Amino acid sequence: MIYYEVICSSCKQKFNLYEGSLKYQLFKENKSKIFRCEECERRLRMDAIKFIYYSSLASH
Repeated sequence: MIYYEVICSSCKQKFNLYEGSLKYQLFKENKSKIFRCEECERRLRMDAIKFIYYSSLASH
């Protein structure tokens, strides 16, 4: 299986982008783009959801 080994821009650990995935295609098109591992993306997504939720509670 073909893959690129990439360094996560958040945690600085190496992870693989496997052929056929969306991230693989994006990396192939633009290697200078910022990429994050699945764990960091999940954490970032949850932080954004919490921020939106709590900011909507504070505005009422």
